[in-house]
Amino acid sequence: MSNNSVRGLSLVLPLTSFGNVLMVLFSIFLPATIIFLNVSVSVSILVNGALRSENRFMYMLSTCFSDICSGVSYYYVGVLDVRDSFDSPTRTFHIVPTFLGLSYMAILAAQADRYHAVVSPLKYSYRMTRNRTLMVIVAYWVYAFLIVAAHNLVTVGVAKQITSIGSFIGNIFTVVIMIGLNIRLFIIARFQLEREPPSEERDNKRSSVYLILVVAVFFLGTWLPIFCHIIACNFLGSTCYTFKNEGTDPIRILPRLNAALTPILYIRGCSPLRATLLSKVWRPCCKRR
Repeated sequence: MSNNSVRGLSLVLPLTSFGNVLMVLFSIFLPATIIFLNVSVSVSILVNGALRSENRFMYMLSTCFSDICSGVSYYYVGVLDVRDSFDSPTRTFHIVPTFLGLSYMAILAAQADRYHAVVSPLKYSYRMTRNRTLMVIVAYWVYAFLIVAAHNLVTVGVAKQITSIGSFIGNIFTVVIMIGLNIRLFIIARFQLEREPPSEERDNKRSSVYLILVVAVFFLGTWLPIFCHIIACNFLGSTCYTFKNEGTDPIRILPRLNAALTPILYIRGCSPLRATLLSKVWRPCCKRR
């Protein structure tokens, strides 16, 4: 076993050039950043009861949990010389892509939640109680792993057909819905909220709308390349695996960059979360050290 091997699996790039060393270091630093930031945000929400009482923070927590799993799994699919395809001996049985998909679904659910809260605030407060919000979150987590089970119970050919058709339809609808809802939310934030009398509720509503808009913009910027790539591959009949692994594929690195950017946007755009993070998470940890 060479010095670069880990349990029989070698690093994706041999440490024979300066460029390869930088790429491997980046592949190690990126998931570490994802894990650190998302754990910090998760702990901040869990230790603050006021944050846990708001639905938007439950979606943040769901996003953070899925991104933590995605960051941990990146050490396997991004750092090591493996290929996570259907017929690969080093595949993860569709589990690793599911963590990215859960983050994707959490952001979509949060987008719809904020849209509902701003457009119909009275109906929203009646319909979307905290328990119902938790039921929505649990539902898409269960749904995601039911899909994982389905992929592993059918043949490889059928699994590929399910994935290609589902991805093609889902990506088109997602882009349309995300752009349409964002335009609608921007109009509401720009005009409707300005007509409301100044209040703490209006400020909270405006900040949550602006935060989800910024998150959605970065989401689209990092996910659109892989959406377009998958759609193009479905039309051309390509296997869509043109790089050595996910750690060397730029369009598959971008969604992981989004997993690091999203908690930064949460911290930057939400003052209660930022205050809790500084006072109850980072500062006590620094004092202990």
